[in-house]
This record gives sequence, structure tokens and C-alpha cells, in this order.
Amino acid sequence: MNNFNANSFVPALGRVLLATIFIFSAIGKIAAPEATIGYIQSVGLPFATLGLVIAIAVELGGGLLLALGVKARVVAAALAAFSIVTGLAFHGAIGDQNQLIHLLKNFAMAGGLLQVVAFGAGAYSVDQRLARPAARQFA
Repeated sequence: MNNFNANSFVPALGRVLLATIFIFSAIGKIAAPEATIGYIQSVGLPFATLGLVIAIAVELGGGLLLALGVKARVVAAALAAFSIVTGLAFHGAIGDQNQLIHLLKNFAMAGGLLQVVAFGAGAYSVDQRLARPAARQFA
């Protein structure tokens, strides 16, 4: 890896862009919980209120952790799985072009998140900051 890539801001920008949709989605759920509960019930899933709480925790907590680059590989893997599962659960009616686009959006987000799983958080992250002292110790 050349020096530019090792210190590039691009992974941080990518993490923030990926995290934005999760954070905004959580804020929307917090602002209108009844709408989300109704939507969960409309697709026939049980325990809608619990689902709302879990979705807010995953989206807000995961989004913030991803943006900051905290345990980024694990968080990105969890958000990728969440994106695929929610895409299939809520956007499975692929005969409707709008639903198909939403499903593919979820899959695309999962793909971007899997890049974080594969390559890590990058230079500008809490993960990298915490790894630096250990690397110096062994150098």
C-alpha cells in the first residue's frame, strides 16, 4: 500500500456516507414511532414495538460507530446483515419497481459495508487510532 492510500481520507468519507442513511433512518423512527410500528405490522412481522426498538438501536448505534470507525469491521458486518434482512422483509415485492429499487439499494449498501469488513476503517478512525500505540510497541 503506498503512503497516499495509507493516509487517505477516502475510507472515512465512505464510512460517513454509508452511516448517514442509518442515522437519518433512526431519527425518522424516533420522530414517528407509530408509523414504523404500523409499517412493521403491515408486512406481518410480530413484535412490532420490539422491532422498532431494535431497528433504532442498530441504525443509530451502528451508524454512529461506523461513522467514527469504532469496531468498524464488526459493525459493518452487522449493518450489512441488517440491510439484507430488512430489504428482503420490507421490499420483497419486486414486481413493484419502487420496491425493487429499495431492495437493490439495501443490497448496494450491504456491498459497500462489506468493503469496510474486508479492508477496515482506514486511517481516520478510532480503530486506527487505537491500533497505533500497539504498532509502535512492536516496531
